[in-house]
Amino acid sequence: MSEPLLQVDNLVREYSMPRESLFAAPPKVHALNGVSFTIEAGRSLGIVGESGSGKSTLARLVMALDKPTSGSVRMIGRDLNALSRKDLREARRDFQMVFQDPYGSLDPRQTIERIVAEPLAAQGASRSEQHKRAAEAITAVGLRANDLAKYPHEFSGGQRQRIAIARALITRPRLIVADEPVSALDVSVQAQVLNLMQDLQAEFGITYMLISHDLAVVHHLCDDVAVLWQGRIVEQGPPEKLFHAAEHPYTQALLDAVPRAEPL
Repeated sequence: MSEPLLQVDNLVREYSMPRESLFAAPPKVHALNGVSFTIEAGRSLGIVGESGSGKSTLARLVMALDKPTSGSVRMIGRDLNALSRKDLREARRDFQMVFQDPYGSLDPRQTIERIVAEPLAAQGASRSEQHKRAAEAITAVGLRANDLAKYPHEFSGGQRQRIAIARALITRPRLIVADEPVSALDVSVQAQVLNLMQDLQAEFGITYMLISHDLAVVHHLCDDVAVLWQGRIVEQGPPEKLFHAAEHPYTQALLDAVPRAEPL
C-alpha cells in the first residue's frame, strides 16, 4: 500500500497556564490530547468542532508553525518536526495554508503580485519565475493577470479569498490546510469559493484539510469528516454517514444546533 500524504500520530499539545502560587506547579491545558488520522492524496478531510475544541491548534501543528508536546506529523513519510530549518523551508512547497480572514491575511501595502509570489520569493525563485507563476496562479482562481498590479483594497471579500488561494497554489502544493476559509464571506460568495476549491482539486489533484464549524461547508467539500471535541477526535467517517447516523452525543449535539427552516 502506498503511504498516505499526511499522517498524524497521537498528537498532543499542552499549554502551561499562569501559576496559582509560587510553590505549585503551573497547571496545564491540553489543547490536543492524542489526535491521530491520515489523509490520502487527492482526498479531503474536514475537521469540525466548536470554538475551543482544538481545531486551529491542529492546523498550526500540521503546518509546522508550532511544535507538539508529543506525537508526530508526517508529510509524505517525513516527520516535519525532525527536519532542519533548511529542509523544512524546502518541504513547505508541498503544503500551504489558507487563513480565515481574507482581509487580515493580505498585506494592504503590497501589490497582489508580491503577495501571491511571497512563498516563491522565500524559496529563492527568480523575479521572472515569480511573475510567471503568479500570473498562472491568479488566472487559475478566476482573476486576471493584470490584477497583479493592484492592491487588496481594490477587491471584494470573495476576490481577496481567491487571492489567498492563489498564494497557496503558487508552490503547487500537494496539501492545502484551509482554516475556516469562507466563514468571513457573505453566504452568496461562500458557494463560489467552495466550488472554486473543488475545481482546483479536480484540476491539480490538491488534497485539502478543511477546518470549519459549518457542517454544510464540510459536507460540500470533504470526503471524510473528523469531529474534534476537547482536543480529541470522537467520531470520524464519510459525511453522508456521519451526518445522518451520528453515534457520539457531541456529534449529535452539533447536528441539532444547525438552524433549520420551519414552515409557517
